[in-house]
Amino acid sequence: MTTPRRTYAALAVLCAILAGCSTPAPIGDTTSSDPLTQTLKEGERPAAPDFSGTTLEGYTAHLTDYRGKVVVVNAWVSWCGPCRIEAPELKKIQQTWGSHGVQVLGLDNDKSRTDGLAFQKDHHLGYPSLHEPSGRQALKLPRGLVNPQSLPFTIVIDPAGRIAAARMGAVTETGLTKIITPLLAASGKKPRQS
Repeated sequence: MTTPRRTYAALAVLCAILAGCSTPAPIGDTTSSDPLTQTLKEGERPAAPDFSGTTLEGYTAHLTDYRGKVVVVNAWVSWCGPCRIEAPELKKIQQTWGSHGVQVLGLDNDKSRTDGLAFQKDHHLGYPSLHEPSGRQALKLPRGLVNPQSLPFTIVIDPAGRIAAARMGAVTETGLTKIITPLLAASGKKPRQS
């Protein structure tokens, strides 16, 4: 007999495949040899749009609330397999780097706030997520940076509010650390010692 949890997991994987979820290839190499990751030089970084709205908990939040920090914006949906794989990695980023000037901000694309809250609770995320069922926030991004219809994707924003990197697919703590560390150093903040 199949348990409901196994059935749900199998359906999540099937939905991820059918819906076009990105494969869970992590950020690792941020050079041109990694076609799913883009890094932008300081003089070429476009201003990040002010993602704003209501969090899953019902509070109002704006990306500009975090100006002066490195912000990792991650778009996800609860039924996406790669989103589930990367959730613990993003949690680690918030726990490890939060006191060093880094903030993770989620963009939950679930139609139901209840589904998003359940995902957030199951993974003990520890960072806010805007409830964004329409996906309109991602449409504010510069064209060609990411495919807003393919989840997950991650945008890293420098302390000045400019887009420093973008990633299609799942991320890892190690990969994000490679992007976060130089951004903190360039802003005069002392990165965490390894």
